[in-house]
This record gives sequence, structure tokens and C-alpha cells, in this order.
Amino acid sequence: MTTMASLKELEKWMCRIEERNRKVEGNKAWETSYSRRILLTVFTYLAVGFYLQAINIPNAWLNAIVPAVAFMLSTLTLPFFKEMWLRYIYRK
Repeated sequence: MTTMASLKELEKWMCRIEERNRKVEGNKAWETSYSRRILLTVFTYLAVGFYLQAINIPNAWLNAIVPAVAFMLSTLTLPFFKEMWLRYIYRK
């Protein structure tokens, strides 16, 4: 009987690990997705545009493009720098 109980516990444990792995994989996919990058770029543009407009900067919406594009470029280059960091600094 204890063997059956321990097998059931093992099965539950494996199901929890598999569920956790699915969540981790989904989070990783979202973090590296272009959808996320595009949304963050749009939200950055809107936030900066509204702020510049609120403080009466001329051509606020045109000027808001610069930080939004800079943010987008930074997200595109981060994977390269992450790989360099993992290879040369982290090294575990």
C-alpha cells in the first residue's frame, strides 16, 4: 500500500513540475517575443508623448519618437549583451 501511495505522490510531484515548466517556458517566450517589444515601444511612445504634451514641449509627439526608438533598440541588443555576460562574466 505504501508503494501505491508513494507512486501517487511522485505522480503529483511530476505534474507540479511539468506545470511549473510550462509556466516558465511561457514566461520566457513572452519576455523574448516581438509582441512584448512592440507593446513596450508603443507604451513608451505614448507615455513620453503625453508627458511632453503636458509640459507644453513643441512637437511633443514627434519628439516622443526618439526615446521610444531608443528603448526598442536597447531591447533588440540586450540578447547579444546577455550572451556575452553569460559567456565571459557569469561562467557557471
